[in-house]
Amino acid sequence: MRRKRGSWVGAVAALALTVGMATACSSDEDNAGGVCATVPNGTPVAAAASAYPASRGAQNLSTNPEIASGYRSGMTPVRTHSFAVSTANPVSTKAACEVLRDGGTAADALIAAQTVLGLVEPQASGIGGGAFLLYYDANTKAVDAYDGREIAPAAATENYLRWVGDTDRAEPKPNARASGRSIGVPGVLRMLEMVHHDHGKTGWRDLFEPAIGLADRGFPISPRLAGQIAESAKDLAVDEDARAYFLNPDGSPKPADTVLTNPAMAKTLGAVAADGAQAFYTGAIARDIVDASGRSSGGRTPSLITTEDLAGYQAKKRTALCTGYRTHEVCGMPSPSSGGITVAATLGILENFDLAAMRPDDIDRNGGRPDAQAVHLISEAERLAYADRNKYVADTDFIPLPGNSAQTLLNKDYLKQRAGLINPNRSMGTAQPGDFGPVPLGTSPQPPEHGTSHISVVDKYGNAAAMTTTVESAFGSFHLVDGFVLNNQLTDFNADPLGTDGVPVANRVQPRKRPRSSMSPTLVFDKAGDGSRGELTHVAGSPGGSVIIQYVVKSLVSMFDWGLDPQQAVSAVAFGAANSPTTGVGGEHPAVNATDNGDHDPLVLRLRQLGHQVSVAPQISGLSALERDGADSWIGGADPRREGAVLGDTR
Repeated sequence: MRRKRGSWVGAVAALALTVGMATACSSDEDNAGGVCATVPNGTPVAAAASAYPASRGAQNLSTNPEIASGYRSGMTPVRTHSFAVSTANPVSTKAACEVLRDGGTAADALIAAQTVLGLVEPQASGIGGGAFLLYYDANTKAVDAYDGREIAPAAATENYLRWVGDTDRAEPKPNARASGRSIGVPGVLRMLEMVHHDHGKTGWRDLFEPAIGLADRGFPISPRLAGQIAESAKDLAVDEDARAYFLNPDGSPKPADTVLTNPAMAKTLGAVAADGAQAFYTGAIARDIVDASGRSSGGRTPSLITTEDLAGYQAKKRTALCTGYRTHEVCGMPSPSSGGITVAATLGILENFDLAAMRPDDIDRNGGRPDAQAVHLISEAERLAYADRNKYVADTDFIPLPGNSAQTLLNKDYLKQRAGLINPNRSMGTAQPGDFGPVPLGTSPQPPEHGTSHISVVDKYGNAAAMTTTVESAFGSFHLVDGFVLNNQLTDFNADPLGTDGVPVANRVQPRKRPRSSMSPTLVFDKAGDGSRGELTHVAGSPGGSVIIQYVVKSLVSMFDWGLDPQQAVSAVAFGAANSPTTGVGGEHPAVNATDNGDHDPLVLRLRQLGHQVSVAPQISGLSALERDGADSWIGGADPRREGAVLGDTR
């Protein structure tokens, strides 16, 4: 796969300026033997970015921590032949597409995509964070779940995020997120090395070339990244390295189209390419991570991460969580992600309703207008599923699920009982968790979850991967080291170890524990008549913090029950609820009238009549979905709310 870096970087630099385009991989001789080409598709993000200004008054940052950047109306699906890939940025998508074109597997494409995303989308993902991955091996017909979630340091106590120490009960400064206390031991590189060992075909070193070349030669800041730099400039300025990289010498944010070079990242990636993930977890890079995390400059409370924490980190292969929904088998992530179990529980509740009779009105390229009764039922089902998730789901290496199995929460009879709690004419507001007897867990509020990115891939061998990757909030902890952002993932723990009832909560901080996540990478298969696994049909996922679950459910229901194609499904109005009285209806969508707080929108008004407290704040999903389209073809969609793109080989 080796190629001259200069020509590759020139191509991606040009592509970075076309973030509002859909893409397809061409095999035309006049196009450099298969270099991905761009074709017009909807409104460029650059033009749409002004639709929602990057200001804290424009949205609820507790559920949408990244800035809104508009909506690309009228996007059409991308049809490919034997392989396809969708990522949150067209430059990353191009890198992964070329790996697939040159014979690589889905596992290989993930590495190229992730390392490039860490450069062009550092506010959302990178090697300083973690990831969850579902991988389908076409030869064995097996689905493996790979856990690259960050862990708390060995020195962390249950009050690690609450105060500096047992004798100094001052809160971490300037706050838990921007202090060193939020930083978990990164996991994504160990996980990618594991999946490459199991399923890779292209040489490890070669997969880093696109990102290394891009870091050396530079790339233009996209409009979305520029908006997030401006939004986060005050926090980025506290860290010396982050300030130098993202801000101008006068402290102003670097604007869109500014060319960024990152020689420090090129050096880091070069070391990992040459020596494997061990180069990141030991030696100079590990020492730099510990030093950067432990800085007290700017009055920040330092982390307690050690080089031993880094050297001892292990990614884990877990058993995928697969359940039925109508004629489909839906596979998701097990604990410590709550995504798989909460998506499955929601779908299991909804299986008791005839959603097919509640199709959206006026279905168009943007997915149409949702039926109010469908939004009501889906939101109520999510409230019930989130209630169980919030009480019972955490890192099962520390806190067992009721009955020591996810199937306790996903039992069909239990979910039918939960469905019976839904009043078709009135919202329940806040649901209560199910009663599983004397389970020694306290009731706690859901901590806010943020940022993230997602990658969906199918290769020409029939393998598939769905990977959700994150540094948590926009720019993580605002610490930059050796060219990459360090996560603030530990804020996904409940900071208070005790619930409102004074009993320890499942998702409290514990040494070497993984914080609960909502990441929901998803693979879907046909279900044979005897219940066995049939053909792979869908690959899907999204960023979006705790709202990821709602985004994925909305897209799956749109495809399964309403017959929307993948682009329509991800473009469709984002709606849903966590376990609170508030139901979100994405006001960025052209089918929703968000003026005057939605007071003139028929969907919003009907939901309010049903007792919902409706928010029309912009939804910041980054969905992607790939769907089998015939024996050996795929059709894909990328979320119009971000700058992602789908690529593949055209016929």
